[in-house]
Amino acid sequence: MKLETTEFGNTGVQVTRLGYGAMEFREGPEDEADSLLNLILDSGINFIDTSIDYGDSEKLIGKFISHRRSEFFLASKCGCPVDGDGDHIFTRDNIITGINQSLKRMKTDYLDLVQLHSSPSKSVIEENDVIQTLLEIKKEGKVRFIGTSSVLPALSDHINMNVFNAFQIPYSALNREHETCITNAFESGAGTIIRGGVSKGEFGGNKEWENFSKANLDDLLDEGESRTSFLLRFTLSHPELNTTIVGTKNLEHFKENLKTAIKGRLPQNTYEEAKKRLSDKGILPAN
Repeated sequence: MKLETTEFGNTGVQVTRLGYGAMEFREGPEDEADSLLNLILDSGINFIDTSIDYGDSEKLIGKFISHRRSEFFLASKCGCPVDGDGDHIFTRDNIITGINQSLKRMKTDYLDLVQLHSSPSKSVIEENDVIQTLLEIKKEGKVRFIGTSSVLPALSDHINMNVFNAFQIPYSALNREHETCITNAFESGAGTIIRGGVSKGEFGGNKEWENFSKANLDDLLDEGESRTSFLLRFTLSHPELNTTIVGTKNLEHFKENLKTAIKGRLPQNTYEEAKKRLSDKGILPAN
């Protein structure tokens, strides 16, 4: 079976609903990056998300899969400190310098998507004339689409600006704050990228996992299914999700994610029951 694909907003591009977040490649080792990045493409995944902020990630993408550039949709970020240290700054010079650096590191002539990182406010975007800068870079052919990686409250403003082709939004069953925002972004015609769909792993000390037990979601698991697999399937069940980026350097974890994504969405009745149990315990979308 193949991975499910969907049109990425109104871009006309088909993306796999399981994408790969390359943040885990902040630091090598290079042999792991080589094997896994090529396996990702071999598996059929065609959406890869990275950032200037992610250490060696862009460099490793350039080194090991730039020769396969036509096989994947490449998303990175801008506004990041180009030397890897300091605050996010959305001046024209910093945005242009960062994008040019990303292109050089990843050995490509263009980014499919560049996203504003760290959810800048609408006022910061307007004060720095950010949209005009991005549109100029787009006109030069260095980026195809523009987007933003956002959280509330800025996310609502970003959607209402009606200028972005895509939004990267945090979401999982255990953190439903942005659930309605995904729908709003999708209905605006933008592509939707979900991060945090497996809530950073069950054993990472993340208190969100307490919500899993609190809502008695274990009762809904298929026989032999892991909690992480259930969470990923819950995320994939959001009807307005275009892709969810899941990052790992662990080969077995990647294979499990791939198997889960091929298994696909939860049955509708299971999905609705999970949302009901979560809501009953106060784990709700934001108003």
